[in-house]
Amino acid sequence: MAPPLLALTMGEPGGIAGEITLAAWKMLRDRDEAQFFIIGDPKHLGGKAAIATINSPQEARTVFKSGLPVLEHRLDHEVTIGVADPANAQSVLSSIKKAVDLALTGEVGGIVTNPIQKESLYSQGFAFQGHTDFLADLARKAGYEANPVMMLSAKDLRTVPITVHIALKDVPDALSRALIISQTETTVEGLSRWFGLGRPRVGITGLNPHAGEGGAMGSEEIEFISPAIADLQAKGIDATGPLPADTVFHEEARCQYDVIMCMYHDQALIPVKTLGFHDGVNTTLGLPFVRTSPDHGTALSLAGKGIANPSSLIAAIRQAASMANNDAGAPKVLK
Repeated sequence: MAPPLLALTMGEPGGIAGEITLAAWKMLRDRDEAQFFIIGDPKHLGGKAAIATINSPQEARTVFKSGLPVLEHRLDHEVTIGVADPANAQSVLSSIKKAVDLALTGEVGGIVTNPIQKESLYSQGFAFQGHTDFLADLARKAGYEANPVMMLSAKDLRTVPITVHIALKDVPDALSRALIISQTETTVEGLSRWFGLGRPRVGITGLNPHAGEGGAMGSEEIEFISPAIADLQAKGIDATGPLPADTVFHEEARCQYDVIMCMYHDQALIPVKTLGFHDGVNTTLGLPFVRTSPDHGTALSLAGKGIANPSSLIAAIRQAASMANNDAGAPKVLK
């Protein structure tokens, strides 16, 4: 059986995406874990490696061992390594759109998105907080249900931040019983469909120190976190909490859960990046297709110096391939 075929997006052309994609290809080309191609500009990538320009996704399978397959997608402007150029913003976005189209039509088993420079996109009218919201919007416009949830993973830990890119002072007001329930349900559904976990074990943290200590250090656990957990349990979900965030991530505790739902960004990301800084993976659950990405940015300051670490991208490719192999469901179409 052939390994899953994945589409990689070009990411920010001035960053490290091209060189880490090449390094990932060199690492994986002689293995049967995954086959992939990058949607990019052969002229830009050709200086980095022996590449193989392809005209269709399936051609990647025939050339994968001999050259990095590149599905041609021209850039609008010459690239300066180490510099993010807004003139290429539309090419970057259309590379993502192409990958989503291929995933929704079943021509690839999933997509792996290379890092983008959001500031360059914002200057050209990009109206989304980041990759995840953009991908969800593309799926919805194609008629599919999309309720994206960001899951981070490294080694033996998976975490989900229930609130993401907001100021810490705004977290208590952003949290709610309904949000905790919906994010957890989407996570459980994704782990079941893509990871082969029939009934995932879910740990849910508290917001406050010591999970509020019975209301002595905050009332959010009493007001809506515990009620949300009770609702999830009533629905048959194996949910436990509220758990003190200062103790749940040590080895003996985290091994009891398949995923830990966290109340805010750093509560979820600090343990993952501590355990696996170079090989963490960002996975989006709640989309109608597989999507992973390396858990780092464009690294403009490292670009072109031959020192960029491809480990996170390699881990993202491997995880996307595993998810594609495990796929146990069909995308939900909007009514």
